Amino acid sequence: MDFGLSDEQKMIVETTRSFVETELYPHEAEVERTGHLRLDLIKKLQAKAIEAGLYAANMPEEVGGAGLDTLTWLLYEKELGRANYALHWTCVARPSNILLAGNAEQREKYLYPCIRGEKWDCLAMTEPGAGSDLRGMKASARPDGDDWILNGTKHFISHADLADFTIVFMATGEEDTPRGPKKKITAFFVDKGTRGFTVRDGYRNVSHRGYTNAVLEFDDCRVPSEQILGEVHKGFEVANSWLGATRLQVASTCLGRAERALGHAVEYAATREQFGQRIGRFQGISFKIADMAMELKAAELLTREAAWKYDQGTVTEADMSMAKLKATEVLAMIADEAIQIHGGMGLMDELPLERIWRDARVERIWEGTSEIQRHIISRELLRPHGA
Repeated sequence: MDFGLSDEQKMIVETTRSFVETELYPHEAEVERTGHLRLDLIKKLQAKAIEAGLYAANMPEEVGGAGLDTLTWLLYEKELGRANYALHWTCVARPSNILLAGNAEQREKYLYPCIRGEKWDCLAMTEPGAGSDLRGMKASARPDGDDWILNGTKHFISHADLADFTIVFMATGEEDTPRGPKKKITAFFVDKGTRGFTVRDGYRNVSHRGYTNAVLEFDDCRVPSEQILGEVHKGFEVANSWLGATRLQVASTCLGRAERALGHAVEYAATREQFGQRIGRFQGISFKIADMAMELKAAELLTREAAWKYDQGTVTEADMSMAKLKATEVLAMIADEAIQIHGGMGLMDELPLERIWRDARVERIWEGTSEIQRHIISRELLRPHGA
């Protein structure tokens, strides 16, 4: 594994960071203040991202994306992660990789418009009674001739209010396993405006202002069989094949915010004077900075190793879980310590620290809680021993 960056990777990092600082940072205060991302601003920044070659950069070249390898993609994600989440996720959209699982007709209808910036997608898995336990979902779909009838509720569905369609996972049967009956899952494309499909306002979230969530309701919603993504009862296979790297994406965006917070802490400690000297000379502050830098480096190395192994075809579930777990917990620590170093000013909205601190909280919950990540890691260690 080469720890250095290629010239191309350096260029991508510099281009992305420049775009974030020039085009996204200036709008953070407005989004934080209003909790809303204006559609005209989205369109304006989206056009600039497309012009800069940063839009849909996670996608392969053959479908119109940048064709980045996993490590380079995650370096790009880290730089985007420095900014307010709603700004970078919506205006510099990265369509879900699961769209690549679609057939030719589905790619024409859903994938390519997302890559061109004409549509947005959203994924719907989580339910009020089934979060990490997807096999326990209650929402279901049943066949009716050449159609399927969908019923149930999904919630915590990110940016569904903006999305033109959803990829929803529904229980479509049941199978016996050594641990009892388990649901069979199928993924469906459902267009906004389909009869029986309603998008309702979600919950007000302490993290990521402007990045909305919604409640999706399906009431005898009829969709044709052509809108099944993958095969009937094979929804988990589709998800596992195409969504595996999302934990690494979360890790990388967390690294970007952690690095930004650390930068503020170092600058403040180097310039702020108390008791006749710079506060960075006090051991209580200097040791904090040392620990923050060391933990950030550890999280970054875990993430880069997992990215490299992903491209080698050797990555394990534990590799990705370790990266996600470490990066999200390090972000929380660094955000908290950066505020402590700044004292009262750290909690004022003149600085991004209080936002980074708030935003950090959700990272240990979505895309698999910290507890789920620890379960995955320990399971991989214990399973060879029959435990």
